[in-house]
Amino acid sequence: MSTTIESADKYMFQTYGRFPVTLVRGEGCRVWDEEGKEYIDFVGGIAVCSLGHSAPIVTRVLEEQSKKLVHVSNLYYTLPQIDLARLLVENSFADRVFFCNSGAEANEAAIKLARRYANEISGTGKHLIISMDNSFHGRTMATLSATGQAKIQTGYDPLLEGFRFVPFNDLNRLEQALDESVCAVMVEPIQGEGGVVCPDPDYLKGLRKLCSERKATLIFDEVQVGMGRTGRLFCHEHYGVTPDIMTLAKALGNGLPIGAMLSTEEFSRAFGPGSHATTFGGTPLVTAVSTAVLRSILDDGLLEHCTSIGHYFKERLEELGRKHSLIKEVRGLGLILGVELNTPGAPIVTACQEAGFLIVCAQENVLRFVPPLIVEKDEIDRLVETLDRILDKN
Repeated sequence: MSTTIESADKYMFQTYGRFPVTLVRGEGCRVWDEEGKEYIDFVGGIAVCSLGHSAPIVTRVLEEQSKKLVHVSNLYYTLPQIDLARLLVENSFADRVFFCNSGAEANEAAIKLARRYANEISGTGKHLIISMDNSFHGRTMATLSATGQAKIQTGYDPLLEGFRFVPFNDLNRLEQALDESVCAVMVEPIQGEGGVVCPDPDYLKGLRKLCSERKATLIFDEVQVGMGRTGRLFCHEHYGVTPDIMTLAKALGNGLPIGAMLSTEEFSRAFGPGSHATTFGGTPLVTAVSTAVLRSILDDGLLEHCTSIGHYFKERLEELGRKHSLIKEVRGLGLILGVELNTPGAPIVTACQEAGFLIVCAQENVLRFVPPLIVEKDEIDRLVETLDRILDKN
């Protein structure tokens, strides 16, 4: 074990099961450790670094904005924040944006907004929020209470009240659970941490219909699948539906900490001055970078590239599935892809790392691939060939 890792293990909380690698540099889809070993990165900071590592546009805007203004708090208006809000609204269903620092904070804000809106319209009796089994919405007390995974919630009893869970892709169970006490339904259009589980073709439309009929707010958590990850700017665009509230983070800042909650004008009115806040939400530095990131995703052909390269990647993985009995299913959309195995995935992840590829598992037996959107065919081919060799030995 390196002295760097020994120091980390000595001084830092052991809240992560870290891989024994210390990364020191990145460029594009590649990163290097302190010993100079190169890895092709199919984790991308967990769907964060969509433009790749050390993206020139990020570096340039960071330098330029850091010389102008880094932070002044939300007591004042700043130009980069306004620019990013305008760009998000102009390219989404939403009318208003609230900026924060992470996906968990964005989801926390969405939970609060949905409850406050329902309280103003219907009173405190309409307060329950339905989310899905195997969902993941964050690790604050509210968002872990809204997360449908026991392993995330273990040890934090009593959890916050007011959350109810139903199976993903089951409209019948949702309809049964949607009584007059429910103020909102919160769902990831594709469950990332849940194992890259995609919705049935009419599921999200059915969700929208039920929520409209029962006067429940529909919240889409697009923290992992938004910002071009599926080949559209937002995943729900594939399914012809729009939510009332949407949350974003991860790739919005390409590595800088930012989250955003978007809503229609009607819902935004429930948040007046003093109703919700965050000191660092949407600083000039972060929003300047995020504006540049969003413009690049929209204007530089990344959505089209994600669609075509995602098809190619999925086809290559499906070829592996036809060859190897360890592969149960290949699923996903664009560049969020999962390979479900008939065996734990950790040994495969380790073998890939030793061979110079970074991948991760979701739900213990699903290999999850969320590389930068700039990934190319030769990088995918090299990974698939490596997986083929590893699977031959298992």
